[in-house]
Order: sequence, then structure tokens, then C-alpha cells
Amino acid sequence: MTYPATDRSAVAPRLEEELRATMDGEVAFDEYSRHIFSRDASMYSITPLGVVFPRHADDVAAAVKAAGELGVPIVARGAGTSLAGQTVGPGLVLDLSRHLNRIVELDPVGRTALVEVGVVQDQLNQAAAAHGLMFGPDTSTSNRATIGGMIGNNSAGSGSLTYGMTIDHVRALDVVLSDGSRARLEPVDEAERKRRATAETLEGRIYQALPELIIANEEIIRAGMPAFWRRACGYRLDRLVGFGEDNPFDLAKFVVGAEGTLVVVTRALVDLVPKLARTVYAVGHFTDTASAIAATTDALSCGPHQVELMDRTILELSRQKIEYAELGNILVGDPGALLFVSFTGDDEASQIAKLDRLDELWRQNGHGYHTLRAVTPADQGALLKVRKSSLGLLMAAGEGTRRPLAFVEDTAVDPAQLAEYTKRFKEILDDHQLEAGFYGHCSVGCLHIRPFVDLTKPDEVAKMRTVAEAVKDLVAEYGGVNSSEHGDGLARSEFNREIFGDQLYEVMRTVKRVFDPGNGMNPGKIVDAPPMTENLRDRDALPPAPPLKTALRFEIVGGMRGAADRCMNIGLCRKSTSGVMCPSYIATNNEEHSTRGRANALVKALSEPDPHAALGGERLHEILDLCLMCKACKSECPMSVDMASLKAEMLAHHHEIHGVPLRSRIFGSIRLLNRIGSATAPLSNLPGRAAFVRRIMDHTLGVTAARPLPLFQRDSLLRWFRRHRRAVPRVQAPLGTVNWLADSFTTFTEPHIGAAAIELLDRSGWRIELASGGCCGRSSMSKGLLDDARKKASALVRSLATNTDPGSPIVGCEPSCLFMLRDEHAALLPGSESVHAVADRVRQVEELLVEAIDEGRLTLRADSWLAGRRIVFHGHCHQKAEVGTAASMALLRRIPGAHVVEIDSGCCGMAGSFGFESEHYDMSITVGGDRLFPALAAEPEETIVAATGVSCRQQIFHGAGRTAWHPVELVRGALAGPGRE
Repeated sequence: MTYPATDRSAVAPRLEEELRATMDGEVAFDEYSRHIFSRDASMYSITPLGVVFPRHADDVAAAVKAAGELGVPIVARGAGTSLAGQTVGPGLVLDLSRHLNRIVELDPVGRTALVEVGVVQDQLNQAAAAHGLMFGPDTSTSNRATIGGMIGNNSAGSGSLTYGMTIDHVRALDVVLSDGSRARLEPVDEAERKRRATAETLEGRIYQALPELIIANEEIIRAGMPAFWRRACGYRLDRLVGFGEDNPFDLAKFVVGAEGTLVVVTRALVDLVPKLARTVYAVGHFTDTASAIAATTDALSCGPHQVELMDRTILELSRQKIEYAELGNILVGDPGALLFVSFTGDDEASQIAKLDRLDELWRQNGHGYHTLRAVTPADQGALLKVRKSSLGLLMAAGEGTRRPLAFVEDTAVDPAQLAEYTKRFKEILDDHQLEAGFYGHCSVGCLHIRPFVDLTKPDEVAKMRTVAEAVKDLVAEYGGVNSSEHGDGLARSEFNREIFGDQLYEVMRTVKRVFDPGNGMNPGKIVDAPPMTENLRDRDALPPAPPLKTALRFEIVGGMRGAADRCMNIGLCRKSTSGVMCPSYIATNNEEHSTRGRANALVKALSEPDPHAALGGERLHEILDLCLMCKACKSECPMSVDMASLKAEMLAHHHEIHGVPLRSRIFGSIRLLNRIGSATAPLSNLPGRAAFVRRIMDHTLGVTAARPLPLFQRDSLLRWFRRHRRAVPRVQAPLGTVNWLADSFTTFTEPHIGAAAIELLDRSGWRIELASGGCCGRSSMSKGLLDDARKKASALVRSLATNTDPGSPIVGCEPSCLFMLRDEHAALLPGSESVHAVADRVRQVEELLVEAIDEGRLTLRADSWLAGRRIVFHGHCHQKAEVGTAASMALLRRIPGAHVVEIDSGCCGMAGSFGFESEHYDMSITVGGDRLFPALAAEPEETIVAATGVSCRQQIFHGAGRTAWHPVELVRGALAGPGRE
């Protein structure tokens, strides 16, 4: 494939200079930025010449003009989640998501919204929901998909049976043409079209030449365009056929699905639709995929909103993720496939009647073995969460470079033929010994089938192409389309001449020349494409990983680089309205501060001839610096990319090259510091209250003066426990011994929390031993002091293994320390047998207390001060990542009369020492201010705030002005009987 001029040495300096002079937005031509934007969610990778982040439409025009004058291609990009390679290319990438993300106007009466193209679908839906409206195409990626990307792709979703595709909701577009000029595309009558055609501009030439092309080739267009309605392939010439006095000439709809090859869209006027008032689901359970698909016809006869398929592969993968654990409690038996059928409307009774009718039909016709009814949002939550995550879950099934790839994943046929078509499709896969996961939209005949292929093996690449050609022919046989919502991109454009025929394909090539005479707008997509087997990410983009000695063990194919390269770029880390991942991206809206951006940057560093030196590079350090090491990516990323561990390893290499900063040494020694502070309190608290001392600490150590320091408590948990043991008679404990992990934080600054928990455990029938054998190593690991962390981990594991009863539970109140024993210790001490034995004994104290309450060993008062009070709970990030918050919520809900709510507040932003560091303080407050602080500000003063993490409680007090309680404190306050307070 020959692209316009992209000789980096000749063109890049001139283009960069011109862009910096003419744009307000950022310009990035460094190697790391280029690599980060060389990938999307497809199997392709092409390193661009540079990246720009336009702040407004004038910036877009300036970038297109400058690139065009130097013969450099343009690649417009939204969230970068394209599955067919639409958003990678060799020229200048325009990231339109970072700044162009304003909802300019929302008209609830006219049911329209004027938005910049970087607006995320969920962002628009949130704003529209206040007026009972929404944007119709409901993609599964709605929490990161931009409106611009949906327009470029002509995206649809599970509700396309009702709402159609993006093309059906676009009214007008503000665009930049290939010469850098700007235009507004909208429906125009014949008089206006002719007027526009008289202009001696590129826009004028388009309005003149394109109608002539349509008229001259009308029969070819009618005959050659696929008849199936749900398609995202080729140029939509069918939308212009028949224009005239009674049919406006609508270029806005015409460029939808053009993949940025004709224009760059900057703003869009889109239609909104009434928000679904009531939705009920029937979830059919089937023994296999074929049986589920066979039941689709009955479902369609009942007038559904959607019919979605999920196969056993997806279900089994969901069971391995904490986020989706609840699903296992809902399903009946062991289904080989599920069929989700939804009914919507204002009248719930009529929707339930349809559900009844479907259930009856399936019973009569022998379809499935169980139908689960999900009527309320609470019933539907776990089911829908898994359904929307099917792609990510399937991607997680890959191992090394054997991945489920998108190259035949978007075909569609008439639903009436879907069962026979799928059978034939599977025969093709079986003939080539390919496994695949099946999910998708049975209601519109579209299944997303992703075979597992290893593109580093030449025979596998050849096999992929053979299968792609066989499936293309099969689609044609059934009168379907090769792409129904994911677009052509690099994966399918090569076949468009054969799909559309020579004559229609040549018409499309002419369209491209009319809009883009210089072939600079995302070339190689839709027409004149390279073979689908070029520019493959796993085969072409990376050299073999050079050897690297790591302090942590990365138990994955490919070691540390393999751990980073697990990222498949689906962009879930760019979500901003739910969960935790990724707090720094949410705060900055900058791709390099997402988990995906950091993973790709690490892949580049680890591919350098000397990866150790690359890990010590300052640009890489800058990219990873704002990672809060919250570990949310480990659970919320479908690929479980563990950026916290990757950053810790990177910091270790950085320290080895540049030395360890004094501040890192101090924070890494937090247990010693806190122990000394406790022993010398209250004198030790005086420096923290002296403004001049805090200023000195700010300027010399980088410990911000803006945040109060924790107060050391002279009566530490260690001292309290010694008194407690003397005061409490040592009676026979019916449940045996439980070991309380005396963490490095609450032990010396909040000992009352540990005391409350120990008293509750006493009353529950446990004998408590204090496990105070040292620091777990968490603080050292977070600063990249991995040798120190290993020593501390080894000492603590040895102490727990030898000084506590085998099999006795180990509990604690600080999640970051407790779960260090279950997770990072194994990576730090891979050869230790004791590590796993200790890890298996770790439990949350909340679990033991819930058991005690439920078994009647612990009684809480019905008239405690908490009765009738509202309690809002904020979970610690590490807790959410490792086990979830169910145990904490269950304990709080055992308090009689309390109304307990968990707030979806993301990360608090404190992240241990991160929030104390001068250069990170503002970011810490910004992260907390995203959801946590506003959620607490909305609560009345009498609302009780609960939080499990010491950092979380500090941040809540400082940033929200609220006192947060640990759940065990509240339960202790509700305790009945002797010893209650």
C-alpha cells in the first residue's frame, strides 16, 4: 500500500513546527505518543507521524490544512475502540476526544442535541435523561464511545431493531474538508444544492460533482448495494439516490460510516428519542448455541426490543471475574447459551404479557430448559453488566499472542436464516480447527464471532485469510452483509470490490477522489485498501522481547512485556461514570493517563534493545507518574492488566538508574516512622501543626503543606492490646484463634478501629492473637522499593507461618495491607510455599462478624444511635479490586434500623502517599472531586459516612469535611449487652 508522503525525517519537523505555530491544542511527536496512538482495538498497528489534540474546530482545520500541504495523511480518532483498524494510520492522528467534548445545546422540545464529536454516548444520555430522552443507538461501549466515532463507524447496538443505526439519528454535521476548509452538511433542497454547487471551493465541487455521479450511476447503485438494511460498509450512495425537488440532498447522512475518509466531523446535530420507560427481560437458558439461535424466531414474533445471544465461552469467563460473581447466583443449571429478550414500553403489564407469551411459545416448541424473568432493575443489573461486557470477557480468554480476533465478527443475515447460516459458519471454523466465542444481536441477524488466532505464526495468518474469504462468500450466499456495525477498516475494505462489484466500487473510488483529491483523509479504508494481512500488530509491529530481569514475577506468557501487551485496547479504562478505573484518566481526559495508554507505553519501553534503560526513561516516568496504583484495572479491565505491579517494577528500574529519592525512602519506612511517632506522641504531632515546618517539608521533601498530617496516638493498638489481654479473662474460645494483622497505619494513628474489631471478635467467640510481626511491604512496593518490600514481606510471612496456628484466620481492618498478603506477596516471593498457605488464611473481618451476627453469637441493639440513620459507604480501591465490597455492605446492613447505601464514588484520590506529595496534591483533590466529594455533599449532615480505607477516611475529612467511620466502629456502637458503649 502506497500512502502519501510520510518520510519522517523530511516531513515531521516541518509539520510539527507548523502545527505548534497554528494550533491552540497540544502537539506530540515524541516516540511514546506515537506508539500509544499506533493501536486501536483491532489486530492492527501503524505508527503515526505525530498526534495532535485539537481544542476547537479551528484547530482541526489548521491541522488538516498543514498536513495536506505536506502530503501527510489524517486519521481522526475518538475513543480509539475501532475493531477493524479504522483509527490507525501512518500520518497525523487527531485525538478529538480530549477537548472537543462539550454538549453545546440540548433541545428537549425539538428532541435534538448539538454536540462536539468527543462527547461520550453515556455523557449525552446522562444530560438527556433529565428530559426523559436518550440517544437511540445503544452500543455496548456507551461508557467510552464518542459520538464522532459512532458517526464515523455508523454504529448500532442491541436496540437497533427499534432505533436503527447512527445514520438514522444524524441531522446535520459541521465538518472540515480535505483542504482544511469548513462546511456544514445538512439536508438541502435542489435550489440550495445548486446554489452551493456554484462556489469555486472544494465544497462547491462536491455539490456539483457528486450529484452528477449519482445520476449517471443510479441503476448501478440500486443494483449493487446490499439489500440488507443493517450495514456499515462502503459509502452510503443509496442514501442519495433519487434526490430532487421532493427528496433533499443530504450529505450529513451520506458521510456517516465513511470512517473519516471523506471529512473530519467536529460537531453534530443529532436526534434524541424518548428514554425507555419500562424494560423487562426474558433470559432463556439453552444447552448450546444452536438451540438458542433456533429460539430467535419465536422471540421475534412477540415484538421484542432486542434479542441478544451469549454463549458458554462468555459465561465461563464471567465466572472468573469478581465484578460478575453475582451472575452465578442467578442462573439455573449450567447453560450452554443464554438468549436475552427484552420488551419495552410505558405499560409494564403489557410488557410482562409479552414475556408470558414468549415463555409459552418456548415451552410449546421445546426451546430451552428454563426462562428467567428479570423485571426490576435490581433483577437485571448483574445480567446486563455481563451482557455489555461480552467483548472484553472474550478478549480475556486469549493467552500470549493467541487472541480472539475481529475479522469475521460482524457479518449479518436475515434473522430467519440465522440458524442455518451459523451452522455453516461453524463448519468453516471447524474445518480450519478454529475455536471461537459467539455473542451478538440475534434480533438483527448479527453475531460477533471471534476465532482465536496467533498472528505470529505464518500458517495462522494464512488460515485467517482463508476463513475470511470463505465467510465473505457465505455471507453473499445468504444475501447478508460483511459488516453490519463495526465497519470496513483494514480488516474488510480489501474485499469491497468483490462485494459491491467492479462498477459500484469504481463509483465509490470516484466519491473518494471528489471529496479527497489528495488521498489524505484516512487512506486505505473502504477503497484502495492494503491486504487484510498487512500491518498486523502481533507480527509486524514489535520485535521479540529482549531479556529483562524483573524483581516481581509476572506469571504470564511473555513476562513483563506480555503482562503489558495483554491490553487489547478496547478502552474500558476510558469510562468515567462508574467503577474506579481509571482515576487519572477521568481527571485528565488524556489517553496517556489511561491504563491502555500506560500499557502501550510500557510495551514500547520493553521492546527497546535495552529495556532496563528504557524503564528508567523520564518520558515513561512522566506517563506512569499519575497512576494512583489503585489496582482497579486488575479487576475492571477485562484483560486484568495490573498497572500497579507494572508501575512498581518500572519504579524499581528507575531507582536503580537514577537513585532513590529521600521522600520515597521515608514513605517506604512508614511503619518505623509511625511507630516512633506513636512512642513520642503528643510531641511528635507538633511539627505537623507548625506552618513553617510544613513549608520546609514542602520545599525540601515534596510533602505538601496543603494537607494535614495524620495524628500519632500514644496509646497504640499494641499498648491497648496488652491491657486488653490482662483485663479480659482467657476463657476457652469455641471458634479457636483469629489473628489480627496490626497494620502500619491504623495501629499507630487510629488504634480505636482495631480495638473495636477485636472487642467484637472477642464477643463472637474467637480468641485473638495480635500479628505484629512487621510491615507487609505495601508502602515500599508503592514507591518501587521492591528489594525492601521483599524483605518485609518475607519477614511477615515467616512470622505468620511460624507464630500462628495453621489454618487460623488472618484478618485486619486496612484493605491495602490485608490484601497485600493475598496478592503482591506471591509476586515478591514466588518460591515460597508459605506465601500461599498464609494467603489462603486471609479473610475480611467483616465476614467473621456477619457470620457471628447471623448465628446469634453477636447481638446488635434495635434501638442503637444508628437506628433510623442513613449510612453511605465508600469502599477502598484495593478491596474492590481483590474481593469486592459485599462483606462490608453485608455487615453494615446487619445494623438494625440502618438504611445502608453504597455510593459509586470511584477512587477517593488519596492513594496512600500519593495525596501527600506536593506535585500530586491537586490531582488527588481533582480525583476525589469527580464523584466522591459531590456524592457526600449531597448528603444531609445526619448521614453517617463509612469507609474501610485509612487513606479514604483522611481524604473524606480533608476534601469533603465529613468524618468517616470504619464499619467495625459502627457495629461496635450498635452492640448489645455487657461492654457496649
